[in-house]
Amino acid sequence: MPYPDPFYPVVDSVAWVERLTKLGVGTIQLRAKDLNDAEALQIVTDALAVTKGTPTKLVVNDYWRAAIVAGAEHLHLGQEDLEGADLAEIRNARLTLGISTHDDEELATALKAEPDYIALGPIFPTTLKSMRFAPQGIPKITEWKKRIGDIPLVAIGGIKFEQAAEIFAAGADSIAVVSDITQNADPDARVRQWLGASAKAA
Repeated sequence: MPYPDPFYPVVDSVAWVERLTKLGVGTIQLRAKDLNDAEALQIVTDALAVTKGTPTKLVVNDYWRAAIVAGAEHLHLGQEDLEGADLAEIRNARLTLGISTHDDEELATALKAEPDYIALGPIFPTTLKSMRFAPQGIPKITEWKKRIGDIPLVAIGGIKFEQAAEIFAAGADSIAVVSDITQNADPDARVRQWLGASAKAA
């Protein structure tokens, strides 16, 4: 199974991790913000318990110490998190590492860390968090894929299922999806749509 899978939902609770795991999602990122060390360790441990024994890979966002202690295998860092992270310790723990990027400078910083994948965003306007960066647009996907070569490229930011084919065609290996699932009237049906499209993309 590729890493990360073509369909890559990002959610903020163990309940969502459990729901998506039961639907057969291959890669799920747990992104829960503003937790202290004990809370982070608890949520990571609980989410790993949900995915244990299933084909689902859990990617921990930000909390690299909790990921190591809990025995996670996959980690995702934003640029701010990357600055404070101990990359040697992360590598010694054999965690895979994905890194968020938004501009050329951040891409250069990310590539120095030798990540397992690069995320580019936001592709479209997103309401989920205030962004310092303007939407990148689909042509940027093609440009960045040429630049990073064999490293998988994850597109993120305001992407809906209807745009998936165009984004895969532009060169994205994976699409990270947040609100198109979590704010959907029928999340399970939407997930099944994505899984069908991802199977074709793969």
